[in-house]
Amino acid sequence: MKNRFEDLDAWKKARVFRKDIYRVSKNFPKDELFALTNQIRRAACSVTANIAEGYGRFSFKEKSQFCLIARGSLNEA
Repeated sequence: MKNRFEDLDAWKKARVFRKDIYRVSKNFPKDELFALTNQIRRAACSVTANIAEGYGRFSFKEKSQFCLIARGSLNEA
């Protein structure tokens, strides 16, 4: 078992995804800054946050629920 959520491959890949989203969204039109840009960045941040939060839960059911939420944020982004 991994000792920290930072050791999880899914969390590491989600961080790379988040960085890529920020890099790509820099080129979005300025009039989208508070609409599409903001939405896609928040969704990308939610992936790592939900993986981390789920890791700290005690039951498998709770952990699974947060993984499903993270997957939903991936789909949103």
